[in-house]
Amino acid sequence: MKAWVLDSLGGEFALRDVATPEAPRGGVVVRMRATPMLSYLGAYVRGELPRYAPVEAPFTPGTNGVGVVDAVGPGVYHFAPGDRVLVNPLLVANEAVRDPAQILIGLTQISPDAQALMRDWPSGTLREQAVFPASVLVPAAGLDALADERLATLGKFIVPFGGLRRGALQAGETLVVHGATGYFGSAAVLLGLALGASRVVAAGRNQAALERLRRAGGDRVLAVRMTGDVSVDSSALRAACDGGADMAFDIVGRADSANGTLAALKSLRRGGRLVVMGSLGPSLPIDYNELMINDWSLIGQFMYDRMAYPSLLNLVRAGLVDLGAVAIRRFGLAELPRAIEAAATMSALDCTVVTMA
Repeated sequence: MKAWVLDSLGGEFALRDVATPEAPRGGVVVRMRATPMLSYLGAYVRGELPRYAPVEAPFTPGTNGVGVVDAVGPGVYHFAPGDRVLVNPLLVANEAVRDPAQILIGLTQISPDAQALMRDWPSGTLREQAVFPASVLVPAAGLDALADERLATLGKFIVPFGGLRRGALQAGETLVVHGATGYFGSAAVLLGLALGASRVVAAGRNQAALERLRRAGGDRVLAVRMTGDVSVDSSALRAACDGGADMAFDIVGRADSANGTLAALKSLRRGGRLVVMGSLGPSLPIDYNELMINDWSLIGQFMYDRMAYPSLLNLVRAGLVDLGAVAIRRFGLAELPRAIEAAATMSALDCTVVTMA
């Protein structure tokens, strides 16, 4: 079978012939059909993102994906050959300890004690057949009408869905999405609508991308172009929310200024909450008294809980999440270098997908 193999971060990355895998105990062999591309995969394989810590051996990158079960190992009880599944890369050790080891399969360890877990499950989705623990697979029953590449775009939605779940967004509330023109932020706008927000304020710097989101979301989506001035931006966001947001969601990746996050915080009405899920270089300077007097909640969230993927699929089955709004650029497995280049230029509702079928 064919697989993209990365010798080490910054090392050789090539499409190679490798042995067909067998299913270990608790594991499932999945014949991959489609996988969405991370925008930063190119920088990752070149070794330009040093905070990532993959397995210390040649491995296949790739996180989310769609495939069909080829074989199951002993101790697998709910999957059978022929089942269509989604791959969820977040693997948490199933042990009753306070802080179980965690990894993102095909990308990095999360907890500092996770190298052993990565050695057991080293490779991700950019290969014809991949082996995963049964615990990270999600049945895709009832979604046959969605093509593999369309279903693969759920990798764009699951991360912000985890943040909106953590913030407990309620039907009828007003939501601000800071970073709405980004890969995950654009999905957060559509998810806010699916979860019943009365108004979603899409905040970002790219005016054309904001207009694209507004058209895709309809009358319940308002767009605010951010200027970088905390006072100006927070006032504009509050006005768009008709006095203040119930919830703000910050998902700007690799931000070099805290001003947008502060503007999102200050856009909240009394008792509102801010969920942070992006990445920020400088420190976030928060006024202790302002936070306390306004009864604001500041919530950090990494990824999503165990039942987030099944819940997201229920929204898709109900027709509440419009995957058709996502613009897909499709590449074959052998075209991965071109897919990496395309992924690096994604904005708003774009998604780059590699297909194996």
